[in-house]
Amino acid sequence: MAAISGFQFAIDRGGTFTDVYARCPGGKTRVMKLLSEDPANYTDAPREGIRRILEEETGNKMPASQPLDTSQIDWIRMGTTVATNALLERKGVRMALLVTKGFRDLLYIGNQARPKIFDLEIATPDMLYEEVVEVAERVILEDSTCQLSKKPDLQIVTGTTGEKLEVWESIDKEQLTKDLQRIYDKGIRSLAVVLMHAYTFDGHEQEVGKLALEMGFEHVSLSSAVMPMVRIVPRGYTACADGYLTPCIKTYLNSFAGGFHNSLEGIRVLFMQSDGGLTPMDRFNGSRAILSGPAGGVVGYAMTTYKRQTELPVIGFDMGGTSTDVSRYAGEYEHVFETTTAGVTIQAPQLDINTVAAGGGSRLFFRAGLFQVGPESAGAHPGPSCYRKGGPLTVTDANLVLGRLLPDYFPKIFGKSEDQPLDREASLNGFKELTEQVNEFLSSQPGSVKKDPMTMEEVAMGFVNVANETMCRPIRALTQAKGHDTSRHVLACFGGAGGQHACAIARSLGMATVFVHR
Repeated sequence: MAAISGFQFAIDRGGTFTDVYARCPGGKTRVMKLLSEDPANYTDAPREGIRRILEEETGNKMPASQPLDTSQIDWIRMGTTVATNALLERKGVRMALLVTKGFRDLLYIGNQARPKIFDLEIATPDMLYEEVVEVAERVILEDSTCQLSKKPDLQIVTGTTGEKLEVWESIDKEQLTKDLQRIYDKGIRSLAVVLMHAYTFDGHEQEVGKLALEMGFEHVSLSSAVMPMVRIVPRGYTACADGYLTPCIKTYLNSFAGGFHNSLEGIRVLFMQSDGGLTPMDRFNGSRAILSGPAGGVVGYAMTTYKRQTELPVIGFDMGGTSTDVSRYAGEYEHVFETTTAGVTIQAPQLDINTVAAGGGSRLFFRAGLFQVGPESAGAHPGPSCYRKGGPLTVTDANLVLGRLLPDYFPKIFGKSEDQPLDREASLNGFKELTEQVNEFLSSQPGSVKKDPMTMEEVAMGFVNVANETMCRPIRALTQAKGHDTSRHVLACFGGAGGQHACAIARSLGMATVFVHR
């Protein structure tokens, strides 16, 4: 490896843990793991990881309360789940939708897809926008056979696709200004602009965006800029997602950069996008950040696993603290151009990654005689019971009770002083209570055959088996559902919790080989 002049940082900020990999000037490498959220000890995990490594390797004191010196940093690359979590938890910014007059309910109606057609009660996803403004404007694709009466001085424009369009109605700026002022007075500062045929003629959207910015709106997502493609419904959803999430990302980026001298000016800072590519920090936006974290894992195992010891295609199994992401690589990246995440259709290039809400931090429930894992997660704060923050029982606790997770080999980053190991006693106490609930339920069932009560280990293993089956389903969807033989694959295991479940997953799916990355 060629000598490097400065520190190089690659960071994965997940929902539970943040992992920092650093290459030091002398060729030494460092790895550090921190809780993504630990308000009592630091405000931002990636910055804290960089600070600690710089301080330890250079021997210079760098107080956490002061901006970090960047003179020794070469570059920073990061994948983050900020956008994903904001969308899943509906914690984006307040925003309004601006749409062509007459189409105010277009995105609410959607495309009439019914994924659960037999459900007795259909729960439609909440809209991301809070208000709707109808923009009096209209352009029509030119059609020589049209027999409708037209204005004699109709303006004809040429779109980016080469098609001719007729401007039937120009924007009423006076009325639009009044409508925007009403929205502004309600405290909304982000807009998504979705006008008919903007995929080929963006003139009207540009006018609206310019006016909104002049009035003081902080962010405006134009559908013609975010994703200039036909089909206004998915284009509108994508613009709304961008307007809903991009301000959150910018807020986080400003907070992250603000912890460094000169806000990282002059430092190469790149963020992973959903399509597997890197983009500069100032171009990182919401619609292309949904899979920022998982995409880095796909690129990583594709480069380090495929055709190393076998010619078989690879299934990526990325089990983190909050969720598990699975993908497939057979020599080329598999992309999709329209996906639905948390009920929102995103029309943007993304790696084909299936996500299931089962991870190390997934909570354990015993409900009506059934073992249930997730989808609720304990996250990093408070985290599982064993994290010493009074959290609930999770998959991590089950593995700890079963002896599949050894505290001596787990980072000692818990407790008030961040130097304590996992608290096995807390997990044992939680499972004792849960085991009593299970046995009490079993003994109360009428006509049940008298059996020995379940042991604490049997209960813990039951939850682990449920979690394993939950994680097998998306792998089958990527393979069997597309005509591939699941057993004719290699399982590439990574993620903080992957090693505890990889062999069981491979055995269940008939796979013979598991790659575990160091």
